[in-house]
Amino acid sequence: QVQLVESGGGLVQAGGSLRLSCAASGRTFSNYVRAWFRQAPGKEREFVTRISQNSGRIYYGDSVKGRFTISRDNAKNTVYLQMNTLKPEDTAVYYCAAGSAEYGINWYDYNYWGQGTQVTVSS
Repeated sequence: QVQLVESGGGLVQAGGSLRLSCAASGRTFSNYVRAWFRQAPGKEREFVTRISQNSGRIYYGDSVKGRFTISRDNAKNTVYLQMNTLKPEDTAVYYCAAGSAEYGINWYDYNYWGQGTQVTVSS
């Protein structure tokens, strides 16, 4: 059974940091692009960032550029999201995803999804 499991979410004050992890099981994802999306209440799922198979190509959404960092460890089948200088508008459920599209920024570009982890940033 293929699973992506996020962890590391929680409540943090504005300006603080969190590190999310997404561990995959059931198959290797070293040949897949890995990504993070987020969804706030009443809003559509938003692309956050993606990383290529060998970490050579990384792309960030404008709202997180310069504050968030994505990385991956293929030996551990895990992708990470380091979030710094968090803002209240970063509050959302964060989802990790995996897919084959090299330049995917839409939710339909990804085939595998985690269940999400809540991140809440207080002002």
